[in-house]
Amino acid sequence: MTAPEATAATPAAANSVAAAARGGWWGVAGSATNAVFAFVFVGLITRALGAQGAGAVFTGVALFTILGNTCKLGADSGLVRLVSRDIAVGGGRSVGGLLRAAVVPAAVASTAAALPLLLCPGVATTLLPHLPPADAVALVRLFGLFLPVATVGLVLLGATQGHGTVVPFVGVEQVGKPVLRVLIAVPVAAWVPGLLPLAAAWLLPVLAGTLAAWPALRRCRAVRGTARPAVRGAVPWRAFWTFAAPRAISSVFDISAVWVGVLLLSALATGAEAGVYTAIGRVVTAGTLLQLAVRLAVAPQISRLLAVDQVAEARHLHRVSTCWIVLFSWPLFVLVAAFPRTVLSVFGPEFVRGAPALVVLCLASMVNVAVGNAQTVLLMSGRSSWHLAVTAAAFTVQLTVGLLAVPRWGVVGAAVSWGAAIVVENLSAALLIRLRLGFTTVDRGYTTALGTGLAVSVVLAAVRLLGGDTVSGLAAGMTLGLCAFGTTLWWYRRPLGVSELVGVLRRRAA
Repeated sequence: MTAPEATAATPAAANSVAAAARGGWWGVAGSATNAVFAFVFVGLITRALGAQGAGAVFTGVALFTILGNTCKLGADSGLVRLVSRDIAVGGGRSVGGLLRAAVVPAAVASTAAALPLLLCPGVATTLLPHLPPADAVALVRLFGLFLPVATVGLVLLGATQGHGTVVPFVGVEQVGKPVLRVLIAVPVAAWVPGLLPLAAAWLLPVLAGTLAAWPALRRCRAVRGTARPAVRGAVPWRAFWTFAAPRAISSVFDISAVWVGVLLLSALATGAEAGVYTAIGRVVTAGTLLQLAVRLAVAPQISRLLAVDQVAEARHLHRVSTCWIVLFSWPLFVLVAAFPRTVLSVFGPEFVRGAPALVVLCLASMVNVAVGNAQTVLLMSGRSSWHLAVTAAAFTVQLTVGLLAVPRWGVVGAAVSWGAAIVVENLSAALLIRLRLGFTTVDRGYTTALGTGLAVSVVLAAVRLLGGDTVSGLAAGMTLGLCAFGTTLWWYRRPLGVSELVGVLRRRAA
């Protein structure tokens, strides 16, 4: 850590931290909403269909999510980086051309990917061997119909992030879709519970989200003054796809890491185990939503700072944002790991058997949040090829371990494979940005945040030993853990950057 970085932040760094905090505030609100309604939706599916039926629906969700993120071709990340850079350096003259360069290939690719789902029944029967063939084919075709619409919507939301706001993304992906899914699924689960109706309840908000993304992007362009014709020859097509192409492949690895366990369990084990694993994945994903919220806010800020050669300010922003992530995420994972059976019992008694797998993934996720948004730094610095190498190595580890462990250990094997990939990917990214880009993570605020997490861990461990993995034990753990967390937070508020964060939020409210 150089001397200038160890001292007080420069005005540019302070402005970037403030912008990230404002965006992070929206992201946190959206993440909380997403977590609650996603839990409710998964609970509705599991209660209505059981583990076997839920496993079939979420196998379709897994396939849909992997294909959708593949067919983006990395265009959404390319827009986040290059739109923010174009606005900072060129006044946004090339934004219109960048949009065309991103949306058209993604729409073509997603349409091509949907055709096998619609026309080849063998895809469905291979992925869902436990279902009657007619049901499997109908379910997969339903997901195929919505694939192009979902892909285009995700690319458009990436463009809104490039304009420096996370509000459209949060409103569509983290609030609108989860809430709509629950509102649709409640009457469906009560009156016509079945695979196709509940799958449709998950898919219909995708169409609404894409319809909302386009006017949101138009408003962003109007506010930023980028709603103008592109200057001839000004669109950096080569730069865009040189960055986006490696990101297109790495995004496949990123999203596959979340869902490949469901597919492996469905094909190599049982649909019931796939359903249990889906519930576990939902819990773990909810724990990382704060990290996602901060990432959404930080990514365009880091890209902008690096574009104008304010490297020290970008490094400061990375350290501060990592401190926030560790501070609020570690205690949550410790809580879930201490009471895994009680947490999973929300989905039904047959899901409790996934407790060991949940503990494995909580421990791996603590490594994930401990390095902050190291992968975002790689991408926003233009090193998408480095990011591809990291994600490819991690996915290779996951797939190899999964193929060996899933047939033998089932859900635990899938969790071990994903946990190993999480550790490999995040430690590799952290080492790269430290050794090659000079982005450090550890400072006084970071060590204090880790200490806060350890203090909460001690309290939860004591409650777990005395009260057991029960509802009353969980309630006592949450109460005492919050007391320990709040006390530590107040005592060390300055090194943790809490005063800075609260000041930004107060100015925002005013």
